[in-house]
Amino acid sequence: MYRSPSLMKKENVIDFKFVHKLLHKSCCCLGVMVSAAGIYTYFIIMAENGFMPQDLMGIRKAWYSRAVNDLKDSYNQEWTYFDRIELEYCSQTGFFVTVVVVQMFTLMGHKTSRESLWAHGLRNDILVASIFISILLAMFYCYTPGIRVFLHTYPLKFIWWLPGIPFGVFLFAYDEVRNFIIRHSADESWFARETY
Repeated sequence: MYRSPSLMKKENVIDFKFVHKLLHKSCCCLGVMVSAAGIYTYFIIMAENGFMPQDLMGIRKAWYSRAVNDLKDSYNQEWTYFDRIELEYCSQTGFFVTVVVVQMFTLMGHKTSRESLWAHGLRNDILVASIFISILLAMFYCYTPGIRVFLHTYPLKFIWWLPGIPFGVFLFAYDEVRNFIIRHSADESWFARETY
């Protein structure tokens, strides 16, 4: 069935309530979790290299000064300007990789709006391919020498790819529970209306 243009004039093409919910969910809920995961990885990499989070406060001026080549970390190890910048690139790359990892879980969690992913499965070949391509692109950005210089990325240890996984699992589990509640509640229930 096709609607005539006259009917289209009477109805909104875009449902602004839906857009509002979508923006709220993507920016306020998911965005905060993804950002928290990235920041967590950033601080883990900094801490593993000697800079505890509390010691990073207030050192911005010294951190970016080329003249300071003896900045001390939490263990009194001295860092040159270029070593600090390399560590910063490493931490920023960890943030980026964590966002990629958490977004993969988010994508799988949002694949269906009511049905469980376990029941539905990953039958969408494009979705599966996009997940693998995302991983390959992140690896390409991290480990390709010419790209690394241009984008200021850094080759990460394998273990630094992992801190985002608990955040991703939490978001995936949240969506599975939400889908379960929506499936077992009335179509017009408050929960279905506000989270669907």
